[in-house]
Amino acid sequence: MNQFDDVRAVLCDMDGVLVHGAQIIPGAPEFLGRLRASGRKFLVLTNNSIYTPRDLQARLARIGLPLEIEDIYTSALATAKFLDSQRPNGTAFVIGEAGLTNALYDVGYTMTEHDPDYVVIGETTSYSFERITQAVRFVAAGSRLIGTNPDVSGPSERGILPACGAVVALIRAATNAEAYFVGKPNPVMMRTALRTIDSHAAEAMMIGDRMDTDIIGGTESGMRTALVLSGMMTRLDAERYPYRPTAIIESVAELFN
Repeated sequence: MNQFDDVRAVLCDMDGVLVHGAQIIPGAPEFLGRLRASGRKFLVLTNNSIYTPRDLQARLARIGLPLEIEDIYTSALATAKFLDSQRPNGTAFVIGEAGLTNALYDVGYTMTEHDPDYVVIGETTSYSFERITQAVRFVAAGSRLIGTNPDVSGPSERGILPACGAVVALIRAATNAEAYFVGKPNPVMMRTALRTIDSHAAEAMMIGDRMDTDIIGGTESGMRTALVLSGMMTRLDAERYPYRPTAIIESVAELFN
C-alpha cells in the first residue's frame, strides 16, 4: 500500500477492524506490532461510550489483543473534552454508564439533577423511561442536548438494541430542540484524537469498516482513509456512497508490511 508508506499516525476503529465481539480479526495483533515497530503513533477509536479505556483494555487483553490504556480513545472522552472547551466546570444530567460519567468527572464536570447546563446522552444497557422524561423536561427548560454519537442502534447477543441516536431523536421530537453529536463521524472527534497523539491530518490516516462514520469522518478531517472489508461493509456497499476512501482492503493484515 504505497499510498500509506509516509503515514506517521493512524486512527483505527475497533469493532470490525481489530475485533468482532470477543474474536480477534486475523492479522490484527501483527498489524499493531508493525505500528509499534515502525514508530507510528496510533489511537484505537470507538463510538462506544459505555466503557472506560481501562475497561476496554482489560476486555481486549483477555482475548489476546494487548493495548495500553492510552491507546484507546472513546466518544465519551471526546464528548468530555468538547464540553470542557465549551463550558469549563459545567454541569450535566447524564444518561449513560461509567465510561461517560468518569470522562466528565475527569474534566471537572458535576453531575446534577437540578437545572443542568447540558443533557448528555450516551449508551446504556438499561434506558429508563423516568430518566428520559427528566431529560426531556430539562431540555424543554433550556438545557443543551448533547449525544456521544449518532448511532441509532447497536448489536447484542439477544439482537438489536436502541442506542444513543435513537434516544436523542426521542428527546428532540418531544422538545423540538437541536442536538449536537460529538463522536464519529464528527471531525471534532478525529481532530481531538490527533491532538492527543500530537499529530495532524496531513500525516495521518483513518482505518474503519463503515463509510458513514469512519471514512466520511476521516475524509472531512483531511486524512487519508482505508475501508476494511472485515467488518460491516462490502465493496458494493461502498460504491453506493458519493465519496471514496483512499483504498479498500480486505483487512488491516494488508497494511504496513
